[in-house]
Amino acid sequence: MSESTFSCVPEPAPRPEPAAEGPFAACVLCQEPTEYPESAKGITLCPVCEWQEAERTACSG
Repeated sequence: MSESTFSCVPEPAPRPEPAAEGPFAACVLCQEPTEYPESAKGITLCPVCEWQEAERTACSG
């Protein structure tokens, strides 16, 4: 893999569509309501935890 095609940022996981109205899923980290419906599959994060997780996984260099 050449340096120009290498990226340490993984492809983002597909995210469910935000719900227009409740009930909303709880964040798996802080239990605050998210913008996703309860029926959303996978890990649901509130906007604050989602931003903090992106910050933790970003490239450091």
